[in-house]
Amino acid sequence: MKRAIKVMEMMVSSGIIPDASSYTYLVNSLCKRGNVGYAMQLVEKMEEYGYPTNTVTYNSLVRGLCLLGNLNQSLQFLDRLIQKGLVPNAFTYSFLLEAAYKERGVDEAMKLLDEIIAKGGKPNLVSYNVLLTGLCKEGRTEEAIRFFRDLPSKGFYPNVVSYNILLRSLCHEGRWEEANDLLAEMDGEDRSPSLVTYNILIGSLAFHSRTDHALKILDEMIKGGFRLTAASYNPIIARLCSEGKVDLVVKCLDQMFYRRCKPNEGTYNAVAALCGAGKVQEAFSIIQSLGNKQNTSSHDFYKNVISSLCRKGNTYQAFQLLYEMTKYGFTPDSYTYSSLIRGLCLEGMIEEALEIFVVMEEYDYKPDVDNFNALILGLCKSKRTDLSLEVFEMMIEKGYMPNETTYTILVEGIAHEGQLKLSAEVLKELQLRKVLSRSTVDRLIMQYDLEGL
Repeated sequence: MKRAIKVMEMMVSSGIIPDASSYTYLVNSLCKRGNVGYAMQLVEKMEEYGYPTNTVTYNSLVRGLCLLGNLNQSLQFLDRLIQKGLVPNAFTYSFLLEAAYKERGVDEAMKLLDEIIAKGGKPNLVSYNVLLTGLCKEGRTEEAIRFFRDLPSKGFYPNVVSYNILLRSLCHEGRWEEANDLLAEMDGEDRSPSLVTYNILIGSLAFHSRTDHALKILDEMIKGGFRLTAASYNPIIARLCSEGKVDLVVKCLDQMFYRRCKPNEGTYNAVAALCGAGKVQEAFSIIQSLGNKQNTSSHDFYKNVISSLCRKGNTYQAFQLLYEMTKYGFTPDSYTYSSLIRGLCLEGMIEEALEIFVVMEEYDYKPDVDNFNALILGLCKSKRTDLSLEVFEMMIEKGYMPNETTYTILVEGIAHEGQLKLSAEVLKELQLRKVLSRSTVDRLIMQYDLEGL
């Protein structure tokens, strides 16, 4: 941060005026990294130099504080913004209201909106949609309906976003007649059904095992001129797979290709649900068929499938399909093993992740630095930095040379567990040993506020 301020100071002293976009971009970047304190210092410094802060810049600070769970401080910033003569916009209010219902519940968010209006604030429909979302997320659908119907009295007419919020709740609860009535109202420009609307219907129908109806919705979308995506098909495929209906799954996938709808990672994860229905070989057969239609090698396709399953928490199914893949000549590589390691750690199966190294050696596969890094990262994300340090020591003992990624993961892992002082000490030692680049050191110092520790 000090470097950022120094750069600004040098620009000002040289007669160069930082433009608003560059200044706001830097503030926004700091806030996104969680360095809101640094961002505040930068704003204060620039104001000292006579560069006025606009609402967009303040919104970055407000949003950053809200994401950190500092609603009170965010509200203080709102007062400061108003005192400076700046006018909060729809984004300002939306950030605050969303933070309020997430931290304190939607009732408190409602009170906050009343206070904003009492102080002369002018929220728009976006703010009311945030509150509508809050009511629905708390399962207060009846209140949400009344709130929705009362919007015109507040000067706003629901738009497609408003309708989608309420429609999702009604569908989730299986209130189909009310959902259909609501859908029938969506006939205006601002409230015409969107791709999101139809995907909400499809996802809910599939969730409630009404796949026949969901497939009819797809036909309606085609007639309405919508271009279908895998996101529309995946919930149906997932439900059919969980029910073990292989023939219908194949038919659905054929229809996807006929309509030039390309499968994605969600499709592979949906097909993997067949494994849970005891149909592992059938699942592999479908995956194999999908691979044959891709413009890539079978090896690359299979390893990408394994990786996508592990990222979505389907690591057990990934192992089941991997076994089938190896029967057809697929040999797991470093990338595949790293994916499995990360997946196991993600699902809390730490011992199994550690066991993979034993299995790799049994199959005469020598782990590489990337595999160790995957395990160390997985352990750190599971808040087991103690184990990650043991793995690091084992790595050294086995003659592997850690790289910059290894050291960076360890520093971040220690910082994530709240041991900032220790993290700063480790970073300083690594800097002295010249195993980290200057840019990496600067990023870590800025991201975790390690300067001065």
